[in-house]
Amino acid sequence: MIPTEWLTQAIERISPFITRTPITFDDKLGIYLKWENHQLTGSFKARGAFNKALSLQPWEFKRGLVAASAGNHGQGVALAGKRLGIPVTIFCSENAVPVKITAMRSLGATLHLVPGGYGEAEQAGLDYSKQGGGIWISPYNDGQVIAGQATIGFEIQEDLPEMNQCTWLVPASGGGLISGIGVSLNQINSQVRLVGVQAEASPFLHNLFFLGTQDGVQDLPSLADGLTGPVEEGSLTIPIVKHFVDDFILVSEDEIGYAIAYAWKNYHEKIEGSAAVALGAVLSGCISTRPVIVIISGGNIQDETFQKIINRHRETSCE
Repeated sequence: MIPTEWLTQAIERISPFITRTPITFDDKLGIYLKWENHQLTGSFKARGAFNKALSLQPWEFKRGLVAASAGNHGQGVALAGKRLGIPVTIFCSENAVPVKITAMRSLGATLHLVPGGYGEAEQAGLDYSKQGGGIWISPYNDGQVIAGQATIGFEIQEDLPEMNQCTWLVPASGGGLISGIGVSLNQINSQVRLVGVQAEASPFLHNLFFLGTQDGVQDLPSLADGLTGPVEEGSLTIPIVKHFVDDFILVSEDEIGYAIAYAWKNYHEKIEGSAAVALGAVLSGCISTRPVIVIISGGNIQDETFQKIINRHRETSCE
């Protein structure tokens, strides 16, 4: 589905541009945590964005890059554009998290704020690109983006070579990250159980996985703002997810908030709702087997939202 040489090229291509993020072990919970909130721009998205941009030809740079984003992918594309000297245009919802909007602009991107949610922003970006506005970089529906995200899987396998029989919990929305991890695990024929996690408020990929359709799925506001919105029709992530993913879990808003507070109190790590879904699945008791590898995908959360969550759980046991 993704050529093997693309995976090898991605590792070599982006290594000078990204950070190798740490892994820690929580012996109380029996889980390993991969901290992609330590990645450039505070999210794993920089990996796929750099790999796609670096795979382009010099003449394509002149056209500029176009993306739609809830904020993290846009920051990754904006940073890649800044480092490579390519103009970047980002479409995002007018309701996107303000701190993410500010970050994209600070990296030099031109922003178009679109009424509605992520789905409307994605369609506006696609239309703009098709009309000659620039090279489209999907946050998930692109083989080179997926190959870039796969580098997370290879890093974990190198750091934890003995973990070839365990459960991996991966936040999922359009499926770019979990597809990349799936193809990376396939390279070593591991017996890993790969599980996607999504918010109950916006279970589009969950429904595609179990029912084959996202018709009728509600897109409600969520702390996991980066995981909301429908999946592009015909996305190549859909068959990859169905092939490599073993199960899919949904978590509630309360479970997401509790996981954010737990990470701060126990690990001194500030994580966003989209990253907290995987930890939330562990804390809610959805996963009974051990060991577990938890992908903490990012840390870009509005300060006011973060403080409100911490205050709400201050009197609650997060031990």
